[in-house]
Amino acid sequence: MQAGATGYMVKDAAGKELLTAIDSVARGRPYFSPAIERLLHDDHRTPASGFADRYDTLSAREREVFQLIAEAKSNKEVAVLLGISPATVETHRARILQKLDVHSIAEVVLYAARRGIIT
Repeated sequence: MQAGATGYMVKDAAGKELLTAIDSVARGRPYFSPAIERLLHDDHRTPASGFADRYDTLSAREREVFQLIAEAKSNKEVAVLLGISPATVETHRARILQKLDVHSIAEVVLYAARRGIIT
């Protein structure tokens, strides 16, 4: 949002939700999927309560994978970029989600945006 996004949807959203989102953004109003709305209002994930500290538990490689995932790269793309196997990327991805206590790629993106890792 700090980078100027006016909406965000999870990729498994229903077609009707897509139409609602397009209409909302076209009218100048923000639109966020219900799952994202819950995250935006989730006070226990703010930097003041340790949200940012979890990032420090990631290894250097996990941070690389984290950034690429937050940039919407697929496991295969991450593997090619980093010269590792897709299975290794999946292992890193699982550890990242566990260490950061996030449960979806949408949460990864939100986390990265809040930390200023992606713009």
